[in-house]
Amino acid sequence: MKIWMAPAGLHVEPGLMKDAKNLARLHTAAFFRGWSESELAAYISTPHKTPLYVACNARRHIAGFVVLQLAGDEAELLSIVVAPRWRGRGLGEALLRAGIDDLRTTPVERMFLEVDEANEPAIRLYRRFGFIEVGKRKGYFPLRGGSPATALVMRCEFV
Repeated sequence: MKIWMAPAGLHVEPGLMKDAKNLARLHTAAFFRGWSESELAAYISTPHKTPLYVACNARRHIAGFVVLQLAGDEAELLSIVVAPRWRGRGLGEALLRAGIDDLRTTPVERMFLEVDEANEPAIRLYRRFGFIEVGKRKGYFPLRGGSPATALVMRCEFV
């Protein structure tokens, strides 16, 4: 099993089927339209198409996760979630680094993502990894009690 070091005594490793329920709770708390346990279990069950990595401690208390989707020589960052009490400690960076590190063993040459244009911490993180803005999608993200948010489409080349 692959394992990457993470801050605050945590590490990053591939998600397991037994994690799906906890991951669904984290995702639902972070996003208006959170993913269900069955959706996350489907991602976990197809690691060759949708690798999912969790940040956890030795007792497998999960502090965050990242899900990627692979298609030929491209990947998409589907979601990255860090529990509120773990934010600002470099955990998102550790998750993204693990995912990108593992992609280097595949034919993937570039990765795309969509991020809420108001999510400055995430945008700064992605820029540190070499992502650049390549477009916008108005009304892409549904928000709790408000109008939909515009997403920035970002891309990173690995070649």
